[in-house]
Amino acid sequence: MTLRPSQLPKVRRQTLRHLREPTSPLRAKTGPEVAPGLDALANMLEVGDLFWVQQDMAALAMHAGQQLAAARWATADRPAPCGLLFWQDGIGHMDYQGVRIPVEACAWSPYKGEMMLWLLMSRDRLVAETAAASHMWALVTEEIPPLIPLYGATLPAGADPVSMADIDPQLPQPVVAALASAWLLMQQPLLIDRTRERADKPTARAYARDGLPAPEVTVVDLRRQYTPQDRDPDAGSGRHYKHRWIVSGHWRNQPYGPGRSLRRQTWVPSHVKGPEGAPLLSTEKVNVWRR
Repeated sequence: MTLRPSQLPKVRRQTLRHLREPTSPLRAKTGPEVAPGLDALANMLEVGDLFWVQQDMAALAMHAGQQLAAARWATADRPAPCGLLFWQDGIGHMDYQGVRIPVEACAWSPYKGEMMLWLLMSRDRLVAETAAASHMWALVTEEIPPLIPLYGATLPAGADPVSMADIDPQLPQPVVAALASAWLLMQQPLLIDRTRERADKPTARAYARDGLPAPEVTVVDLRRQYTPQDRDPDAGSGRHYKHRWIVSGHWRNQPYGPGRSLRRQTWVPSHVKGPEGAPLLSTEKVNVWRR
């Protein structure tokens, strides 16, 4: 079964039941040292905004994250102070005692002056991954939350960027970099499409019975066509080019805000530069993101 954006509110609601119930296997079978982190996860799921990242957007976030050496985790740098983001088809793996565990979702919130980050995978993915061994043992799925907490850690939430090399070594760096990259990309409206999708009808009715509004999910994807925001730094300098060339996708420290006094990492997509009609210089390898 493939999870759809409209089902994410239901998945969150059911996961919260496992986190809030002290007798659930998730809480009863974990040590007391994990309890504060699971309590924080429950709080972030209860109040957090919901995001769904489509496959193409996830691929770009993973690609761009490879070039992101540092990131900021302050509230102003997040798409919401608290949130749950589900990656369509997952966003890599984390290693645990020699086992590669798929990561499919990230949840975050403020926590004691820092930001807590949780990595999660879906119960459906666990069932699919263990199907080959089902003849030896069976999962009791009703005792497993729809979103399974894998690992939680805190990140500094100050104004200064944090090097990817300095984050908790148990956190998979490609996944963390992809999350930071996705947050930055979501601030570029010429590159990214955001749409809203309501919860499915049964979930909406369940929320209505509790006197709550039906939740919505922000679906994030690449625009089918986008206009790169890059500008030739030599424009107006009197320099004239006789060729066109490929500029690979890259991050740039872009000024913004009052008097353009602030700086934010902005993704510049792959594109062609140079005078129209001039010969294109060939390169050995060109990677262009295009829909």
